[in-house]
Amino acid sequence: MTKHHIGVIGGSGLYDLEGLEEIEERDISTPFGRPSDRVVSGVLGETRFYFLPRHGRGHGIPPNRINYRANVLALKQAGAQQLVSVSAVGSLREHMHPGHLVFIDQFIDRTRARASSFFDEDGVVAHVELADPVDAALANCLADAAEGVGATLHRGGTYVCIDGPQFSTRAESHMYRTWGADIIGMTNLPEARLAREAQLPYATMALVTDFDCWHEAEEDVNVEAVLAVMQRNVATARQILAAISCWPDPSESPSSSAMAHAVLTSPDQISPAAREKLADLLPG
Repeated sequence: MTKHHIGVIGGSGLYDLEGLEEIEERDISTPFGRPSDRVVSGVLGETRFYFLPRHGRGHGIPPNRINYRANVLALKQAGAQQLVSVSAVGSLREHMHPGHLVFIDQFIDRTRARASSFFDEDGVVAHVELADPVDAALANCLADAAEGVGATLHRGGTYVCIDGPQFSTRAESHMYRTWGADIIGMTNLPEARLAREAQLPYATMALVTDFDCWHEAEEDVNVEAVLAVMQRNVATARQILAAISCWPDPSESPSSSAMAHAVLTSPDQISPAAREKLADLLPG
């Protein structure tokens, strides 16, 4: 019997888990459009995974053009009760080397033109609490499994998210370090914001591929170097996902009741069309 339902947002190779059974693909459409690709699900032990390649198969969608709302909602509609992000990142710290894993606990948002809420239209206003955007129990579960497979990891850290698709300038890279950021990426926001509105615990498995461009003793970041390290890191990520049998209970996460008191709009002012569109998100 399946006890755990885990959504995984990452590359298309993540679902090549040894022993994955009952594999199926679903073409899901959401009220916010279509996700990046079909959702691939499969069962491993007592866990059903729901995999969604963030950039689509073949990596055809740039980070600033991803339909993040459709991705998060499609995984929820498919049956996911918790979300794990697997993402390539650059390091902003000397001790976080390429090949290491970082299980972050905070974000800095430097994106500009992305839809970051399900509630920015349709006449419904909602404000969720986001002081701690990463679910601690889920992040610790992933980190414990990473230790178990021998990965070099760091617990805690701040992820600064930029729009891309260009890498940061050298001045920006140095600035982010002074802000207290530890790693840099282009995708995990607004994912974390949307996951909270969808009442899904969210955690990031950040795979360090480079030192960005601040490190004077290292080569500046380039795609060739990133891909070489990423291939090794993805194999480790698969090991970690496969090693976990005791996932945290999502009902015990603060995310599970995030929408309980978040909606400010009077119920009698919410149109039938908005209720239908937001049916999977509105409390009650």
